[in-house]
Amino acid sequence: MTEPAATPLDMRRVGPIFLMVFVDMLGLTVILPLLHLYAAAYGASALDVALVVAAFPLAQLPGVPLMGALSDRYGRRPLLLISQVTTCISFILLGLAGSLQMIILSRVLDGLFGANISTAQAALADITDESNRTRGLGITGAAFGLGFIFGPLIAIISYELSNSLAVPAFTAAIYSFVSILITLFIFRETHPPERRGKRLRLAIGPLLIMRYLWRPALGMLLLLMFAQQLIFFGYESMLGLFTLSRLGFLGQGNAALFLLIGVILVTVQMRYIGRWSLRFGDARLVTGALGLLALGLLLTATTPAQPHPFYVRELVARDLLEQAPSATETLIGELNVALPANGNNGLGGVVWMFIAVMPISVGAALIRPALNSLITKRVNPSEYGRALGVSSALVSSANALAPLLAGLTFQSLGSTAPFAIGGLLMAALCVLSVIGVTPLSARNRLSR
Repeated sequence: MTEPAATPLDMRRVGPIFLMVFVDMLGLTVILPLLHLYAAAYGASALDVALVVAAFPLAQLPGVPLMGALSDRYGRRPLLLISQVTTCISFILLGLAGSLQMIILSRVLDGLFGANISTAQAALADITDESNRTRGLGITGAAFGLGFIFGPLIAIISYELSNSLAVPAFTAAIYSFVSILITLFIFRETHPPERRGKRLRLAIGPLLIMRYLWRPALGMLLLLMFAQQLIFFGYESMLGLFTLSRLGFLGQGNAALFLLIGVILVTVQMRYIGRWSLRFGDARLVTGALGLLALGLLLTATTPAQPHPFYVRELVARDLLEQAPSATETLIGELNVALPANGNNGLGGVVWMFIAVMPISVGAALIRPALNSLITKRVNPSEYGRALGVSSALVSSANALAPLLAGLTFQSLGSTAPFAIGGLLMAALCVLSVIGVTPLSARNRLSR
């Protein structure tokens, strides 16, 4: 039996969305690696740093579903413009910040109104059908991956050349302004008036989330989205500390690790996700992705404690003290991260770690596009914005909780604990998807 052919993507319409998301992600990822330094520059405590990092995802919890509902009623383009203008203003505020309170305000402002990504995903859902939607949504994932490759490099270069935290923030504002121009002059509306709801149905973010969670065909998918992101973002949050304590990695080693992750993400989402979705179906793609994530987390937890060949404990300790002492004290000292002892140097731990990130990267490339594609297939086209807004809000709430939970586990149970526990929980989600998602998708196919 031959596989059905997927409808080709209209790259004249998909291209501007990809470019817009990529530019937005560049702006965001220029800022992310330096947020703790912004906070520490004002004598922030560990709690203050956590608050700065959590301000954005917490503000997204009520903000993104509301913006999604507005985009369902008034179209994607006006809401994208509002979101992008607000993001640009928030970066300018961050560059002008003279206090910790102003830094937090800038992140809250962006979180409340910065629904760029979920609105772009809704636009992609508008112009795709069930045969090519996962590939289309994978386009935003590829833009994410490219952003995480180039954004941190731009952040480091702009900060090192200027020795000022304001310059990366203003650089991010420039990228955000470029995305506004793309929306104004290139992006074409994907949600015409005849497809919009006749009346605006707004609900406070948490109430809308609860309403969608109670839908039998939708709740399981949204819970899987939240749970896998809670585990995966905990992995991302603690990976730098883990490689420091296990392998003696500083910036260069972690940069190489994240570069590999980014390359795999982009490759899978640009070349393979569409054909795999068509061949196996999105439900099996979700199960496979969860299995790969579980495998990668368990491999990470079993990484040998062997520092890299050029590691010298005294030099690493000195470098940590020289790089923003207040930030290092906040992020490292409070967590009591033990540096590896001298001796036993080798490549075993490094090679194991690079192998471990491969299944994690493939799983991460697949999981969110596949889940979001299934979510859009469970709702009417007139509510794509709301549904994907709820999905993004759950991801944001997971991002706010994950660093705290993973950090407490890391500190109280040891450096391998967040990854071992996360791997076991991800394996349980894999089993849950087999029980709860695959049969439902099969029934839906049979009913057509």
